[in-house]
Amino acid sequence: MEPTVLRPKPMPGQNREGEGGQGPVRRPHAAPRRGRRPRTLLLGLGAAAALLLCGIALGIAATTLTGTGGPAGPSRQAPPSAPAAPTAAPVPPGATLGVEVADGEKAGALVVAVHVPGPGYTAGLVRGDLVLQLGAARVDTAADLARAVSRSRPGRAVLLTVRHGSGAYQQLTVTPGLVT
Repeated sequence: MEPTVLRPKPMPGQNREGEGGQGPVRRPHAAPRRGRRPRTLLLGLGAAAALLLCGIALGIAATTLTGTGGPAGPSRQAPPSAPAAPTAAPVPPGATLGVEVADGEKAGALVVAVHVPGPGYTAGLVRGDLVLQLGAARVDTAADLARAVSRSRPGRAVLLTVRHGSGAYQQLTVTPGLVT
């Protein structure tokens, strides 16, 4: 028996010279592929161009339908005919509690969100609390709370009366912060 490691056997269908008597096995030639390369290249480029144009058309249609504008192009603006109206002076920074409120079912401002970190979070306000009083000002609506906070001075502690969702009343000390 011959060791196959030293002399491997040929693959089926490929006889070596002298073993099958048919002569040398002819290797496939690359010439038939040469005609396919330009055709494949042209097909690939054509498909890429078609996909690109479809994408551009879809993008233009989407921006037109959503109202974000039409296709980009040169735009002409008329020169301003009159000088711009004077704008109001910037509003000085005011106080904030760092909470979002809505009108409650009864008197008070319902806390719907507490910003973390923020003065309201530091004081102990939680979502669902009903703010009834800020300092000496009674709070019946969310607008009342906004007015009371805007009148308070940032950095100065104020007493806040709240009713928790459980029904318990509590007085909290809150220090309004600056809106920047």
